[in-house]
Amino acid sequence: MNSHEIDYQIKGESIQIVEVELDPLETVIAEAGAMLFMEQGIMFETKMGDGSNTNQGLFDKLLSAGSRMLTGESLFMTHFTNRGNKKAKVGFSAPYPGTVIPVDLAKSPNNELVVQKDGFLCAALGTKLSIVFNRKIGSGLVGGEGFILQKLQGDGKAFVHAGGTVIERTLNNETLRVDTGCVVAFESQIDFDVESVGSLKSMVFGGEGIFLATLRGSGKVYLQSMPIRKLIQAISPYGSNSRKESGSLLGGLFE
Repeated sequence: MNSHEIDYQIKGESIQIVEVELDPLETVIAEAGAMLFMEQGIMFETKMGDGSNTNQGLFDKLLSAGSRMLTGESLFMTHFTNRGNKKAKVGFSAPYPGTVIPVDLAKSPNNELVVQKDGFLCAALGTKLSIVFNRKIGSGLVGGEGFILQKLQGDGKAFVHAGGTVIERTLNNETLRVDTGCVVAFESQIDFDVESVGSLKSMVFGGEGIFLATLRGSGKVYLQSMPIRKLIQAISPYGSNSRKESGSLLGGLFE
């Protein structure tokens, strides 16, 4: 199934949304709860699966939807369709502050992109969502990405959300080491693993940890500056930043 051709705008800076404009009978699929607004004419329906295969039987739908639960996502997806006779818009927002990354899957090698398990936001109907198991046991045991990642396949537009600022890097037969959890997405030909670096002393006193995500090969990689794990740590009352907003130079000593 060819993906629907949708128009879009990304709005905002530090907390972004994506505004999708649909022609009559065009559809966009999204994670449950991602919708911010929808104009008159837009109708939505909650379905099991992404709708990429119209001939898919009930068992296959259950299998596909059940695999999504392994990534921590909802069993169902919401399909937004323009049932009116003119163009109409629907907006989506990420579940936490950050950046929306637009991806044209038609321009990705093999029409695929591998995404962190909670990174998918929305996509044109016809985009297939599936899971991919990381073969490297090290990445599952110590990496922020775990064994299970999401794969997006298709020839249309898809949108991924990330925490903080996004950096896009293009590797040319290179190796890039990244803080675990800061990898948002990468093209499917990139080799992903988690490897030990440094020493126990580095982990205890340096704060960088002894494991880093390692990406090797040629292709695009998307990184996020503030994964949800770091965001929670930063705003936690017991986090490392909990005493940085003291009212005076000595204020923190007596609180």
